[in-house]
Amino acid sequence: MRHVSDDERRARIGVRHALAPSFRVDSPEAATRAMTVLHATESATVYLSCWARVRSLDAADVDNALYDQRSLVKQLAMRRTLFTFPRDLLPAAWSSASARVANTERARMAKDVVKAGIAVDGSDWLDRARAEVLTLLTDAPEGLSALEVRQAVPMIDVKVEGSAGEIWSAPRVLTHLGATADIMRGANTARFPVSRPLWTLTRHWLDDAPIDLESADGYREIVRRWLHSFGPGTEDDIVWWLGSTKTVVRAALAELEAVAVSLDGGDTGWLLPDDVATVCDPGPWAALLPVLDPTIMGWKNRDFYLGPHRNQLFDTRGNAGTTAWVDGRVVGCWIQDAAGVVHVRVLESVSADAQRSLDAEAVRLTEWLGGVKIGTGYVSQAMKNLPVV
Repeated sequence: MRHVSDDERRARIGVRHALAPSFRVDSPEAATRAMTVLHATESATVYLSCWARVRSLDAADVDNALYDQRSLVKQLAMRRTLFTFPRDLLPAAWSSASARVANTERARMAKDVVKAGIAVDGSDWLDRARAEVLTLLTDAPEGLSALEVRQAVPMIDVKVEGSAGEIWSAPRVLTHLGATADIMRGANTARFPVSRPLWTLTRHWLDDAPIDLESADGYREIVRRWLHSFGPGTEDDIVWWLGSTKTVVRAALAELEAVAVSLDGGDTGWLLPDDVATVCDPGPWAALLPVLDPTIMGWKNRDFYLGPHRNQLFDTRGNAGTTAWVDGRVVGCWIQDAAGVVHVRVLESVSADAQRSLDAEAVRLTEWLGGVKIGTGYVSQAMKNLPVV
């Protein structure tokens, strides 16, 4: 069994994740493919994840890919998380991860509706609510805001207490319709970095009809792309990232004829059969990545790139804040001051060359943002501890 060391895994991050300067790519589409998908819970993450990987990029380039060319599309999928997908990967998600989320959401929503006394049959209520929204959007090809949909469909203009004590309303019905691929987040009515999407029918947003795939085929394709981006990874890594089961992951690995490799620490990792060669040395590199960037969120087992810094860089819910990277390892974080200037905080000693590279990235990001402040709901302890001058 071939051995893949932590050093080699970190080298793969620089190469496969297009973070080392000589491996950066030329478009938002290429950056997204390098990562399989981009996290899109916060709109700014998509732009900043692309900025870190694309040689020359304007925010307008990302807008063009998302809203004009529609080569990148936002979709709720793995672990009930919103991602930006390459358009050709959507059918795989729809039949697998998105369908799993939709089924779970349906069961929870139906139960909540009955508990709230809104309907005796929660599943029937959801079906009727979905049908009314779809009828409304049929005559609105340009899309409608969540507020406009709520006002036009009174039956979803309700507040429902969920099983975990949260209160949900009309947007959750839209979220469910999005998970089932009936509707999509269309045009954005706000400018970067804010997201205020119009909801539109999938057939209005995409000019080609969805491709029906079997669930197993969808999972296999997503696992294949994950292995290319993040391999070698363990079975636990894939199960966590995919938000699925060991049975699903083991079936996909078997069908892909994935190759087992040993990792530092004794775990077994997996690679695609055509990807077992050692990657080239990317050379020294530094990067500043946004909250929930796909690299920081790519694995469940993160010690090989986090070292002792996990608690400083993740919030209590397991969400990553901003990160500063040197040669495949996280060494700190970054924030902006009141003027929008980017500041880096390192959590360990780095070489003088590495510090200069991080400082240069901070200047580059400051100039690219041009004073635009990036707000976030994911603030790590390290970000809180970074003094702003």
